[in-house]
Amino acid sequence: MDWIQYAVGNIDLLLSRTIEHIALVGVAVGIATLTGVPIGIAITKNERLAKAVLYVASIIVTVPSIALFGIMIPVLSLIGQGIGYLPAVIAVLLYSQLPIIRNTYTAINNVDPALREAARGIGMSQNQRLRMVEIPLAVPVIMAGVRTAVVLNIGVMAIAAYIGAGGLGTFISRGISQSDPRQLILGALAVSLLAILVDYSLLALQKRLTPKGMERAAFAE
Repeated sequence: MDWIQYAVGNIDLLLSRTIEHIALVGVAVGIATLTGVPIGIAITKNERLAKAVLYVASIIVTVPSIALFGIMIPVLSLIGQGIGYLPAVIAVLLYSQLPIIRNTYTAINNVDPALREAARGIGMSQNQRLRMVEIPLAVPVIMAGVRTAVVLNIGVMAIAAYIGAGGLGTFISRGISQSDPRQLILGALAVSLLAILVDYSLLALQKRLTPKGMERAAFAE
C-alpha cells in the first residue's frame, strides 16, 4: 500500500510528530490535572458551587474544537500568540477540566462515611483526613478521569494542526490540502493507534493504583 511505503520512508518525521503530539497533550492535561483536582476537592464542600462549576465545564466541552480554536486566535493575538502552541494547549486544558473535576468531586464524595468517622475518631483534622484518607481512596477514580481526558484530547489535538500547533494532525491537514491519501491515512491511523496505546497504558497504571477491594467501583467510572 502507498501509505505504508510513505510511512516507512518518513519514519523519522512520523516519530518526531508523535513525540510532539504526546508532549502537547501531556502538558495540557498535566496542567488540567494540577488545576482540576484541587477544584474538584474544593467544590465538595458546597453543592451549589459544585453544580455551577460542573455546568460551566460541561458547556465548554459542548463547544466544537474548531470553534474554540477560532475563539482563541483573536483573543491570544493580543499577546502575539494567536496561533501555534499556546492556543492548542489552552483549548485542550479547557476540554480536560470536566472529566477530571467530575471524577475528583465524585470520588471524594463517595468515600465511605465510616472511614471519615474513624479518622475523626483518632483525632485527625479535616486536612489530615483529606490528605491521608480521602485522596488516597479517590486516586483510582481521579486517574480514570485523567485517562478519559488524555484519550479524548489526543483526537482534539489533531485538529490543532490547523492553527500551526504541529503533532500528528499535520499529516491529516496536509493530506487534505494536498489531496494526498497517503498522509491522510497515516495521520488518522497514527492518532487512533496512539489513543489506544495511551488508553491501555493509563488503564494499567489505574489498576496498579486501585486497591483490590475498590476495583469494581473504580472501573465502573
